[in-house]
Amino acid sequence: MNSEGILRRHDVRVSGSGRETIIFAPGFGCDKSMWRFVAPAFEQDYQVILFDYVGSGQSDYTAYQSSKYRKLDGYAQDVLEICAALELKQVIFIGHSVGATIGMLAALQQPELFKQLILVAPSPCYLNDPPAYMGGFEKEEINGLIHMMEMNFIGWADYLSAIVMKNPRQPELAQELGESFCSNDPVIAREFAIATFFSDHRASLPEVRVPALILQCADDAIVPQEVGSYMHQHLPHSRLQHLEATGHCPHMSHPEETIRAISQYLTESEFATEA
Repeated sequence: MNSEGILRRHDVRVSGSGRETIIFAPGFGCDKSMWRFVAPAFEQDYQVILFDYVGSGQSDYTAYQSSKYRKLDGYAQDVLEICAALELKQVIFIGHSVGATIGMLAALQQPELFKQLILVAPSPCYLNDPPAYMGGFEKEEINGLIHMMEMNFIGWADYLSAIVMKNPRQPELAQELGESFCSNDPVIAREFAIATFFSDHRASLPEVRVPALILQCADDAIVPQEVGSYMHQHLPHSRLQHLEATGHCPHMSHPEETIRAISQYLTESEFATEA
């Protein structure tokens, strides 16, 4: 596929005027619109790239292939293809939730392409593996969620969105997230859920050489505090920052704090490079 086709496949949007590039990757069941409270804050100083995964948002749903997207590596390959289509270099990658894992996988394949990784509420593995690791879920719980998707997709979306967002004072955010879930093709969403929640990329963490910022949310029902600490311990050149933001989507519920954390990291990194 040529560059134009790749950009059309993911409905890639480019804005901003800076010399450096930030690419924002959404989380599971989300599209690029979820970054609308954060991404514009960086357009003055950076070129900003937004995109949709195949099977979500305004992407080309006909390009979806189960054989490719059965594992997260397929999504990582798409990120690399987008970067190649735009002839990007030294990319600052900001990924939410599974989008963070997708970014790490892309950085493992082409580390020279990435300058920094900013991982928002990331997890390398969502399943508990006691006693060494507690990812937050038992296998039976994930199987139950997958079964709910099959039996009552709308009910599943409403249930999961409230848990993920966990900001009862802003009910409109959970409603928007639920609508985002429902906008996806149920078959594609189910396969993406399996690829996400049953993946285990803990062994890959020590191999990542790109500097990374881990943003850990408070009271996150999807990613416990222990996960952020585990990633920091096993991910070289990483910094762990705890946010006051509750829930799993700080870029939506607490965008100002998210912007500050990202901006501070980028500024401090720039000063360190110059020194």
